[in-house]
Amino acid sequence: MYCRNCGNNVEENAFACTKCGCRPIDGKNFCNNCGKETQDKQVICINCGVSLISRPSRKKIAAGLLGILLGCFGVHKFYLGYTTQGVIMLLISILSIFVLAAIPAIIGLIEGILYLTMDDIEFETTYITGHKPWF
Repeated sequence: MYCRNCGNNVEENAFACTKCGCRPIDGKNFCNNCGKETQDKQVICINCGVSLISRPSRKKIAAGLLGILLGCFGVHKFYLGYTTQGVIMLLISILSIFVLAAIPAIIGLIEGILYLTMDDIEFETTYITGHKPWF
């Protein structure tokens, strides 16, 4: 295994890299399977074909459930880091005294379902790396 921060060869279950001190699974400059240097938005290593995305499924599931359950408040937008869009959804609900809350609720439901039905790589590429704020 290789450190994704510096590319140094590390033991399989190492907590930290002995060269740079970072966790080997953190970082995005090197493939942790083959050690080849990678680009910032690269999701698959072109040398060995392994996924460069670490743990997107938890974020995807949480964002999807938040969108379905609390979509009218834009909580899923805040969770993904889209503060402006979250504020827009929240203000529509609150300022209309929940008369128009169905609009952001429907948007949240649609986005929640989209998040949960996407595969991990597509979700990471579209919403985390690509910063696509709306469906």
